[in-house]
Amino acid sequence: MTFTDRNLTKKRPDSLKDFSLPRRESYFPSSADWRNEVLYFLLPDRFSDGQEDKRPLLNRQQLNQARPNLPNGQSWRFDKWAESGGDRWQGGTLKGLESKLDYLNQLGVTTIWVGPIFRQRGHLDSYHGYGIQDFLEVDPRFGTRQDLVSLVNKAHSKGLRIILDIIFNHSGCNWIYAPGTPGGVWEPPYTSGWYQFGSWLGDRGQPIAGQPQTETEGVWPKELHDPDCYTRAGKGDLGRGELDDSNAEFRRSDFITLRDFQLDYPHLLDNLARCYKYWIALTDCDGFRIDTLKHVTYEQARNFCGAIKEFAANLGKSDFFLVGEIAGGDYNEDRYLDVVGQNLNAALDIGEMRGNLNQVAKGLMDPRAYFNGFNKEAIMGTHRNIGRRHVSILDDHDHVFGEKIRFSSEAASDHQVIAGVGLQLFTLGIPCIYAGTEQALAGPEPSERKWLPDWKGSDRYLREAMFGPSHPRQSGVAGLQAIDQNLPGFGPFGTAGAHCFDPNHPVYVRMAAMAALRKKFPVLRLGRQYLRPTAIPFLNLPFGDRGLSGEIIGWSRILDDEEAVCVLNSHGTDDRGARVLVDANLSPVGSSMTVILNTAQAGNPGYTGAHQVDSTVAVQRQDGIAYVEIQPIPASEFLILTNYPES
Repeated sequence: MTFTDRNLTKKRPDSLKDFSLPRRESYFPSSADWRNEVLYFLLPDRFSDGQEDKRPLLNRQQLNQARPNLPNGQSWRFDKWAESGGDRWQGGTLKGLESKLDYLNQLGVTTIWVGPIFRQRGHLDSYHGYGIQDFLEVDPRFGTRQDLVSLVNKAHSKGLRIILDIIFNHSGCNWIYAPGTPGGVWEPPYTSGWYQFGSWLGDRGQPIAGQPQTETEGVWPKELHDPDCYTRAGKGDLGRGELDDSNAEFRRSDFITLRDFQLDYPHLLDNLARCYKYWIALTDCDGFRIDTLKHVTYEQARNFCGAIKEFAANLGKSDFFLVGEIAGGDYNEDRYLDVVGQNLNAALDIGEMRGNLNQVAKGLMDPRAYFNGFNKEAIMGTHRNIGRRHVSILDDHDHVFGEKIRFSSEAASDHQVIAGVGLQLFTLGIPCIYAGTEQALAGPEPSERKWLPDWKGSDRYLREAMFGPSHPRQSGVAGLQAIDQNLPGFGPFGTAGAHCFDPNHPVYVRMAAMAALRKKFPVLRLGRQYLRPTAIPFLNLPFGDRGLSGEIIGWSRILDDEEAVCVLNSHGTDDRGARVLVDANLSPVGSSMTVILNTAQAGNPGYTGAHQVDSTVAVQRQDGIAYVEIQPIPASEFLILTNYPES
């Protein structure tokens, strides 16, 4: 009997001593090279409940049809929609995610990063999953441990991998400080010392006497019941302190009410690692995204990641993927990658590069602002190194830098976001698509945003529920069983009761074509990268390495003797063309390059414009420069040409 079979037949363990971990069993192998993968990140509460067949597909030309009156007769209110999205569980489940595996497979996704699924406090509405109450159980609002195992098994059967989102820097708000603590028992101000522990919390958030006894009290497993497991330093400034200071305020502070672990306490780091080894053994998952990694010390990060890597390797997962969320910009990301070394695969690129990617894709910034992030002087490294250690982010659930709106919220067209996604897919790194990007989720139309509290400043507007719930769950413990008919669901585009899983959407169709091409041509995943000078005849601009926003951007990926030239019209509304330099040795004058992707054609089978797939473009020479002439292509569309179109 396998570890999974043995443990699913009984209640989740109360203690880490209640199970023996396996070794040398047969588990799903790791990816041979994570650069080959296309990641897709979702918050399970906001993705799918598996009931979309009972709801209509959202009509985006008639959004008001999906803005019903509330049961009390009150007309639709956007502030109520926003309230629902900020403070309530919407109802997405693991079974719902499993029902959408084909949708993701057809999009070209290869690895799904699932937001935290571990048990939260029942009386709180922490739908995001980052406030863990039980490190060995699935939150019942998402489903069961069996549902998670089933999801991973079904994904593997379809050639997909699963990455789980984990936290070892802090737990949920499972206890309060002692009565009389300055500033109160919930969020006392930061101290460089220690506050007294108060009480564990019960199932409804009430203080209880003594140790937790039931699964809804305190925190689990039992090894986390010692108050000295927690720094008990109160709420501080999460940005204050030096990165190399192991006792910096940002490392000891609670995350508001989420309780910081004192990871130097004897055996605590090992115990937390054992919790997550349990999930690897139970589910056969393929990697972890590690939350708040900057908030643990270098040594703690290295030791935790090393323990996970070694355990997974002993199960046959030779490169269990570990990607860190490291806030504070590109320097911090590189510093952790350097110190943690081979124990950490990659960092999420949530710093300056994400903002530059957004602006370059919209034609609002010099393309060198993005591409210079890859050159040999760049902090993050170059070519093969950056390709392995950089997970590209365009949209996500936080947007820790910049405005908290999706790319498509201020896009020039319904498909402009593919300019950003194309840059992710065809530049160095491991691309990660955020749920809803393929449907150009954008929030309500601009004329209605005046009714939204804290528009551009709240995470909620990054987290629309794709499945279109009619109503959210009730608040607190009641929400474990019942919905709240007094609020609308937090559906896409400021609606309720209609889903947006549309495989015919212009963005989905183009993304699927791009991802399929990336899978077919290794040069687009593994090749070296060079931003190419362009000449723009209609502006009388000769070749140069200038950076012009809103014009053609060209770059090459080169693998051995193969060159793929990627061409983006970064203008949001107008056609653009240019001459793009190519490698004269790989594509000499007199040869030609073949078009292998035209996203305008992929999105419109009746396309009759320039550079259709399988057409060729002659390599020409001007002043000793080899180039291809790109005729005007539509706004925010991609071309890819290669000197070796056939296998």
